[in-house]
Amino acid sequence: MKKLSIFLFTLALCLGLQAKAYVVTSPDGHLTLTLQNGNTLTYSVSRDNVPLIAPSALSLTLADGSVWGPGTRFSRVQRRTVDEWTDAPVFKRSRVRDHCNELCLKAKAFTLEFRVYDDAVAWRFSPHQPVDVKAEEATFAFAKDWNAYIPYVSQHTQTLESQFINSFESQYSHHPLSGWNKERLGFLPITVEADGVLLCVLDSDVTDYPGMFLYNGDGGTTLKGVFAPVPESYVPDDERTFQQLPASRKPLLAEQSARLPWRAIAVAAQDVQLAQSDLSWRLGQPLAPGDWSWLRPGKVAWDWWNAWNIYGVDFEAGINTETYKYYVDFAAAKGIEYVVLDEGWAKNTIFNIFETRPEIDLPELVNYAAGKGVGIILWTIGKTLDRDLEALCAQYSAMGVKGWKIDFMDRDDQAIMQFYERAAAVAAKYHLLCDFHGASKPVGLQRKYPNIVNYEGVYGLENMKWAPASVDQVTYDVTIPFTRLVAGMADYTQGAMRNAAKGNYRPVSSEAMSQGTRCHQLAEYVVFDAPLSMLCDSPSNYLREPECTDWIAAVPTVWDETLALDGKIGEYVVLARRKGTKWYVGALNGWEARDLTLDLSFLPKGTAQVFADGVNAHRAGRDYRKSALELDGTPVTLHLAPGGGWVLSIE
Repeated sequence: MKKLSIFLFTLALCLGLQAKAYVVTSPDGHLTLTLQNGNTLTYSVSRDNVPLIAPSALSLTLADGSVWGPGTRFSRVQRRTVDEWTDAPVFKRSRVRDHCNELCLKAKAFTLEFRVYDDAVAWRFSPHQPVDVKAEEATFAFAKDWNAYIPYVSQHTQTLESQFINSFESQYSHHPLSGWNKERLGFLPITVEADGVLLCVLDSDVTDYPGMFLYNGDGGTTLKGVFAPVPESYVPDDERTFQQLPASRKPLLAEQSARLPWRAIAVAAQDVQLAQSDLSWRLGQPLAPGDWSWLRPGKVAWDWWNAWNIYGVDFEAGINTETYKYYVDFAAAKGIEYVVLDEGWAKNTIFNIFETRPEIDLPELVNYAAGKGVGIILWTIGKTLDRDLEALCAQYSAMGVKGWKIDFMDRDDQAIMQFYERAAAVAAKYHLLCDFHGASKPVGLQRKYPNIVNYEGVYGLENMKWAPASVDQVTYDVTIPFTRLVAGMADYTQGAMRNAAKGNYRPVSSEAMSQGTRCHQLAEYVVFDAPLSMLCDSPSNYLREPECTDWIAAVPTVWDETLALDGKIGEYVVLARRKGTKWYVGALNGWEARDLTLDLSFLPKGTAQVFADGVNAHRAGRDYRKSALELDGTPVTLHLAPGGGWVLSIE
């Protein structure tokens, strides 16, 4: 009898372990996360009792073979409600609310954290001391075979492993989860259409760990996290190697990592809610201590997209001092804060950016620009900057340069993610901005270091220099507010003055054009997030279009308030933004002409300035109409041409 009692007691313990469940609901009660801890550790997510994520496994395997997650005996369970407001100095809103219910499960070596917001769920493993991570199990078992917007890796596609090197610039494939291309990894964010609810998978606070790719190899509805291992050695530099390419990798995802990232799913009951998400920023680390009063976001006149193609001048345009003074004069005349010197200003792009090419007198140019209130930003390659990071920041900051455009990282393994933070920290020390081009998407680091004023990781307008006519950039434009931009800012580089109606686009590298209308380009300055926002076209072209140029120059790049008014993924989006006492509204349209009626009663009454597609914009993309609109609280109806746009501003 005694042995039987012991057996039954032991069995009860085992069954209790397997059946142990924790439930966390959102503050508004709609969203529920359930954690089951037994032989496997799984989470599931439902909204109003409708399953969104079926039980999905979580675990972490360390280099010593120990496994965190399944069957862990948690010594302490803590629950709390978080409701905090935080100032956001360089963001889409000046204050951000972090409101969630939190569950922390504490074990001997780690804490497992879960947060459930009204609009998201998030979780992560937090080690109590630095760890070597061999593998991570991060799965997303969607409840049905829903359609997803997937940015597949499009470069170095020989194997799955070779795809860890890529520029994170791809158009979207839109198809059921079960139709995943088994030869491709997908990079984040990935958005899934779940019976009227949008689910967007992303990660945040990735500073000492690789970013996450997703993969589906079995034709089901479960996506699994895939991670680039730690680089062990690199391909030697040569004149053609812009990226730092790993030649071999270690059997580890992360070495001595003290901070593991958040895995998150944003949940939007209406598409438009996703277009105003600040989830990635919320999950980032707090602002780094120090004086940030020197920060100056703004717009920048860019040279590379327009191929230094200025005209009506008495000197030969190109990479020389005279040309850049012309850019500076244009920026000063229009109140544009910066001019960027892109590829070509340095004596040797890969090996020596301490010296400029003979045609450019950089100290003279920097002083000339400073005298006109314009700052100079320099382009560089990530590995070149990192080689002499402190010395380069010290030299160019002392000269008066205001920041770096840092290119060709093209990876998101642990080494590169550490570089992002290292570069931001050293640049901040010398009061320099960082625009990470050739980069993966933002992961909340801009909250800690707001001198990070942009990331690329987007199939931006630069691609229209060479992309074939088969590329559908307009549909991409009305998709990324619900996908890529959920992660944060994007160096999209809008502002084209040559605008092609449907069927009229062709790639012309030296005189590039955009797809869609002129107002489509204007609206991108309101709809897209970019604290450092470029004017991609030639100053000569802008000077021929003073109405549009003056409007672009006046649009803020950071905001006190952001409201998503209307939209549907892949079709159209309407956002309203406020800076101080002035409001802007931007509507961005796909290829189907449409009429919208907007409730703008929250705007002040009075006379607004409006730019709308012209009556012939469907034939000539540059056709637009500027007018005054009296706002009196009644709904406003507007027409959007195919590939069109609409913008409004009012004090």
